Amino acid sequence: MNTPIELNAEGDRIVYVKAVDVADLPREVREQAGDLDQLYAVHDSDGQQLALVADRKLAFNLAREHDYSPVAVH
Repeated sequence: MNTPIELNAEGDRIVYVKAVDVADLPREVREQAGDLDQLYAVHDSDGQQLALVADRKLAFNLAREHDYSPVAVH
């Protein structure tokens, strides 16, 4: 992966977790979301979406499993 990543003072790789309304997503994604009203997106420091998952806890766990430090975006 050649994507530059943001490092904090401790040298951790940071990603941002943000709630996304399913209604704002493309039709194909809405169809796959089933009954969910909200999904959680994981973005790098450049704003590129790395993942879209069903719940916040999963987003944070996924980031940590890939050696990223997740930060919530409000």
